Amino acid sequence: MSQSPNHDHPAGTRGEQTADDPHYVVVARRYRPQTFEQLIGQEHIAKALQGAIAAGRVGHAYLFTGARGVGKTSAARILAKALDCQSGPAAVPCNACEICQGISAGEDVDVLEIDGASNRGIDEIRQLRANVNIRPSRARFKIYIIDEVHMLTREAFNALLKTLEEPPEHVKFIFCTTEPNKIPVTVLSRCQRFDFASIQQNAIVRRLQQIVDSEGVTADKEALDLLARRAAGSMRDSQSLLEQLLASGQPHLTAAEVNQMLGTADNARLLSMAGQIAGHDAAGMLQELDAALAEGVDIGQLLEQLVGVFRDALVALVGCGEETFLLAGSRDERAAIGELAQQLDLETALALIQILTQATTGLRYTTHRRPLAEVALVRACNLDCLADLSGLIAELRSGEGGMAVSGQPEGERGSRPKKKSDAAEKAAVAAAVSSQAGGPTGSAGGMATGGAASNEQTVPAAGQTQPLTEENARQIWEAALAELSGMVTAKAKEYQAISLPAPNRLEVHFDATYNFCKSYCERPEPAAKIREALRQVTGEDVQVVFTVSQVEGGVTTASPRASRQQMMAAVAANPLMRRASELFGARPVDVQPPREG
Repeated sequence: MSQSPNHDHPAGTRGEQTADDPHYVVVARRYRPQTFEQLIGQEHIAKALQGAIAAGRVGHAYLFTGARGVGKTSAARILAKALDCQSGPAAVPCNACEICQGISAGEDVDVLEIDGASNRGIDEIRQLRANVNIRPSRARFKIYIIDEVHMLTREAFNALLKTLEEPPEHVKFIFCTTEPNKIPVTVLSRCQRFDFASIQQNAIVRRLQQIVDSEGVTADKEALDLLARRAAGSMRDSQSLLEQLLASGQPHLTAAEVNQMLGTADNARLLSMAGQIAGHDAAGMLQELDAALAEGVDIGQLLEQLVGVFRDALVALVGCGEETFLLAGSRDERAAIGELAQQLDLETALALIQILTQATTGLRYTTHRRPLAEVALVRACNLDCLADLSGLIAELRSGEGGMAVSGQPEGERGSRPKKKSDAAEKAAVAAAVSSQAGGPTGSAGGMATGGAASNEQTVPAAGQTQPLTEENARQIWEAALAELSGMVTAKAKEYQAISLPAPNRLEVHFDATYNFCKSYCERPEPAAKIREALRQVTGEDVQVVFTVSQVEGGVTTASPRASRQQMMAAVAANPLMRRASELFGARPVDVQPPREG
């Protein structure tokens, strides 16, 4: 791959400079791509543009989109040189003529580079429209390169539309942006769009190695790997980081120097901490964390690196090869990642990544960074194997979770017994319903007591129904609840009593403290599910009414609505209200009764 430097160092010369050079140019500019072949990682775009030039099918407007530092502006300059080169239009500009060198330097009068962030108003666009009709002074085309075009105002975009759609034959537009979603669709539809991809890590490493060789220094491959990984797909970012290392003046660049500059931990420490997390050694992990922070490691960077370690373990767990690892470079590191994966299961690896990612996000919004990170890491150390959890859930869903344990203590609310497990309750209720066709086992007021079913009773066959009577109303309701699941069952099970005031009219009474449960059951969707469950049990359409009531002497009665004077007196007798009256002289002036829906 060619090592052509920029305009300050003509093609064919080395880009080496010294600190004494008053015209020093940074690495990212000196080694800027000068031809389509040098656009690393954007081969698909280079091929398309070269084909368009060779076929004479160059459009009048192009839109280059992508992340920072992936070659958008460089590609725009190369396209401008290819179109205006004195020996062109040519897919490969000569980079030797006066026009090519002027474009590379950003000084050509016919190729205007405009910063969209600082020239975003309608006045600037009006001036552009007034100048487009002026023919180029010496080149073939007048080319406008607008960087960060999404920063233009809406009025500026509107002023540009007509010129953009039908520009003079000697004008070409090239727009570059990192946020194409902010560009109006009316502009997008008038451009040929090319999306620049993030550059792969190994391609960045190769380019950095070429620059290091050209600069006359040496570097460990691990050091270049760290720079490329930190750049996150941006070639310019990686070159800026390399520039920072080169400024130290060291003849050999090591991984330790890169870690010190970036505030990151070395791979050995990361693998050690990951092993302690997988081995549930919270004390050893915190000691390792303390040693890392003492060496100047940034705690946010450390968590991000641990996410990368467990990501590689996750990749190994799903069956991918070592070539897909991002962190591990040497053979020993790849072997350590494989051993780490054997200590984990898939669900645990996913949970670890989630815990560390959430902690990394939280570090941005707190000044207590270390305690937050320590809490997350201790949680990660105490995370048990989650593989058995999914199996247990599958057993519960299939009804194999086991029967209810005998001798359970009574429920916390009043004297109501604690509920059985769903599987045991469904079998017991079904057996109780099948035995209720004979005589009642009720209590005062016609309410059934719902005693335990005999072991001799059998569960009715599938599809068997029971008529709804005053004697078996409670068992019918329980059988209907056994057909339901989720929130509907949880709320409906909080009922207090059941009554049958009329044929096929079931009243479900809730205590006043469970008014929310009543309101939930009255919603259209839960109510429809309950009616359908009752129809499956009884074979008939049953009207269900939910009420808030109280039980006095074993007989269910509706709760009388308190008068306004009674509610005012109750509020005034409240200890908090009495204390407020003593302190502030306050007194209640109005009371709003609780809503029942």
